[in-house]
Amino acid sequence: MSAATKLHKTSWCALRQLQQYRTKANFSGSSASIAKRNDLFNQEQRRQRDAVGRIDKIEVRYLGLPEDVTLVMNSNISTPFNCAQHLSEGHCKRSALALIDGSVPWDMHRPLQESCTLQLLNFHVSEPHVVNKAFWRTCSFMLGAALNRAFKPEANLQLHSFPGPNIKSGSFVHDIVLQTQNWEPKKEDRRAISAEMVKLAAQDLRIERLDVQQDLAQEMFKDSKYKSEQLPSIAQQTNGRVTLYRLGDHIDISRGPMVASTSFLGKCVISAAHKVAEEGPAGAFYRIQGVALPTGFQLNHVAFGVLEERSKKASPARLPNEPFEEQQQLQLS
Repeated sequence: MSAATKLHKTSWCALRQLQQYRTKANFSGSSASIAKRNDLFNQEQRRQRDAVGRIDKIEVRYLGLPEDVTLVMNSNISTPFNCAQHLSEGHCKRSALALIDGSVPWDMHRPLQESCTLQLLNFHVSEPHVVNKAFWRTCSFMLGAALNRAFKPEANLQLHSFPGPNIKSGSFVHDIVLQTQNWEPKKEDRRAISAEMVKLAAQDLRIERLDVQQDLAQEMFKDSKYKSEQLPSIAQQTNGRVTLYRLGDHIDISRGPMVASTSFLGKCVISAAHKVAEEGPAGAFYRIQGVALPTGFQLNHVAFGVLEERSKKASPARLPNEPFEEQQQLQLS
């Protein structure tokens, strides 16, 4: 029996406990909302691909092992992952993030727009800060998807946002709203959410990026009170554009970048849930925190335990009930 299977079985009872807060109200995690959001995402994705028109060739100068090489690719179609496919299967599997022209982090599945230099980053590069930051951000994004899976629709879970990654804080976070002011998750509850993270990693889901106009984003999130409130401020500072990410059927707002796939998540623990503010007469904001290692990194039980204990400390990131317009970081870094 695999570790993921054992964790899933152990967490079954905890999942049932997580589903105790029930209401008849509609909310952003409902099946119909998720289906419509994905339908709109797919339609816009196809529209943008069809709008490319004439295909121009670009030169992509790959810098790295086994040797530097120039690749002739298609503008607005070819991605860093496509470049990796021309190199080797190993490059495809190891490359978590791209670096364009030596300074611009770029998603592996995001089309390249013009001729450039390309470096493919993994977690063993000499300067891992950029890829580590993308990994931390991706963990927060995955946590949102895991929370939606762990809570049944009747629980009235609402995803609020996840602050920009702060590796020094020791934890990745996602802020949520529940219609209860006294939720105190036990260890088994947190393990249940961790199990959903592990399952997402095992599915090796490609993480897709899509830039859309504000009006489309508003339509996609019109049933989400908090996303709808955040979008005008985001679009105002990004020339009316909003960047969305998707894994599986989970879509959220983030300026990115993120790593290429959920498979880069290795050991993961959801370590804490802090109540940070009350919301209305019956609800409250909660900050869910965790710590993770990229795939292939091994730490002994004691060393990882130190990281886990550190990650329980309340994150210093801006609080979800702070005015969104005053944030220096747009929802996500």
